[in-house]
Amino acid sequence: MRRPISSLLRHIGDTLSLKVLLFVLAGFAVVAAPAYLAFNWIANSTVIQLGTLFAEKQVLYDRYRGLGALVREVSLAETLAGSQAIRDWARNEDDPALMRRGIAELEHFRQSFADRSYFFVIDGSGNYYFNDAANAYAGNQRRYAVSADNPRDAWYFSAKALGEGCYLNVDNDANLRVTKVWMNCVIREGRNVLGVLGTGIDLTAFIQEVVNVPQTGVTSMFVDRQGFIQAHRDEDLVNLASLSESLSDKRTVFSLVDSEADRQVLERLLDRVASSEVQVISDFVTIEGKQVLVGAGYLDRLGWFNVTLMDVDAIIDKRLFLPIGALLIAVMGITAFVLMLVFKRSVLDRVFVLETAVRRARSGDYPAARALGGTGGDEIDRLSTAFSDMAGAVDVQTSELEARVRERTADLERLANMDGQTGLLNRRGFSAAHAAAAPEGAYGLLLVDIDRFKGINDNFGHAAGDAVINDMTMRIAQVVGPANPCARWGGDEFIVLLPESSSNVLRAMAYAVLAAINDGPLLMADGSEIAMSASIGACMAEAGDGLEIATDMADAALYAAKEQGRNRVVVFDREMGDFHKSSRNRQG
Repeated sequence: MRRPISSLLRHIGDTLSLKVLLFVLAGFAVVAAPAYLAFNWIANSTVIQLGTLFAEKQVLYDRYRGLGALVREVSLAETLAGSQAIRDWARNEDDPALMRRGIAELEHFRQSFADRSYFFVIDGSGNYYFNDAANAYAGNQRRYAVSADNPRDAWYFSAKALGEGCYLNVDNDANLRVTKVWMNCVIREGRNVLGVLGTGIDLTAFIQEVVNVPQTGVTSMFVDRQGFIQAHRDEDLVNLASLSESLSDKRTVFSLVDSEADRQVLERLLDRVASSEVQVISDFVTIEGKQVLVGAGYLDRLGWFNVTLMDVDAIIDKRLFLPIGALLIAVMGITAFVLMLVFKRSVLDRVFVLETAVRRARSGDYPAARALGGTGGDEIDRLSTAFSDMAGAVDVQTSELEARVRERTADLERLANMDGQTGLLNRRGFSAAHAAAAPEGAYGLLLVDIDRFKGINDNFGHAAGDAVINDMTMRIAQVVGPANPCARWGGDEFIVLLPESSSNVLRAMAYAVLAAINDGPLLMADGSEIAMSASIGACMAEAGDGLEIATDMADAALYAAKEQGRNRVVVFDREMGDFHKSSRNRQG
């Protein structure tokens, strides 16, 4: 036994190739353990960084995908809540004329709502008005009266206490047997609540559109500021009647995590993203015993969080890194005499470059990652090329997403400042135009009111009234031109701003507008004709005069035009302003 061993040792001592082989095996044994740990750390770090980058992009994508489904409805509901016809009716519910105008306004907006439905609760009486897509309650929109003693009406009293504005709420309305995402818009006048109105979107359709798009390893949901789940592909997790249920009955996003430490991590994420410190934030939590990457963004327009849960292992397969391990073994086997140097230069240094590029890509520096594409053909070069291609694709997708976000933002800004029927500026848009022009110098203001517009609606119908509004818009816009901002100031009232104007220009423009309005009747599709006229109140305002001051003067002139027989232009003077003020006091 000793002789064969001794003979083998002597043979190894005499053979250089065997000594090198043993050295390689010994070096492999010494280097294998730390090399494995280093490789595993780099692979895990890369997976986490790529997963985090993917999670944040997914949250941004879901954020703007979710906004598109709801913001249009919220904007329409806000516009309806600001309607003068609605506010006038809410102040005097029993006035038949105001009721007709209010119902007509509700019905007009119902045609624009995606759900073709609305509700309106007038706080003074508690009466609940409703109509649906089938117009089933036409002529009988008043359904019932809410009561503080009825638990089913708790949503209304909770909503009215929130302050002026629109709030989203998932609610199961037992009276109407519908389950919807409701937009509750509180209408206030000072400290007094006039009522709450809004519309709804079917909950199932909402979930299908926003959170139920199938993606491997990705679960999206929306939660409110308290953490209550408002939309989820699993409808059993959705909290219904979130304004009226007790807190103990609600499912929150915090109930999904396993421990108190995970709950604190999730709360910290939501607090940071809600405070606008960051647009998107992510971290790891444990759900059902498995580590999950959670990304969060805040939809400030709606008051909801967009929370995305990602199973990183399901999205990024770690087996993609196996070629690197094979490369490590090959390098150590071939380059025995410079084992550590070749290992470091051929593997670790290049992987470090890749990891650095990943970190820079995470911070938005995609050109550095796109420059990684190797010219060789080994595993690291192929991985670098694959990552470079992926970074290029993410860069392109990010640019496209940012472009779409800019387009949507511009659309929302235009919608917020534009009257939906006429395409003119609304009050908000006109106020902005006035704020920009008023400091530049003296300016003119025209207040145009359609004469006997109510009679047109009563005699020819609301469709004819809308046609008159649109035709009047075209005639006024053609005269004043794009340089002079024009807005729809009320239901049948328009306002025109003449920047850096003079009295002569003001008079000429006012009479030109009146001439355009009187230039023939409106010819309807059925061949009937509608005669149109308008009264115009004009005024000159000094540089820096506020909009309220200018509109008061123009309103006084308009009042005088009405008093003098309509269909005429009256330019404001101080005596007229005193007469207008005393007349209004007597009327009040």
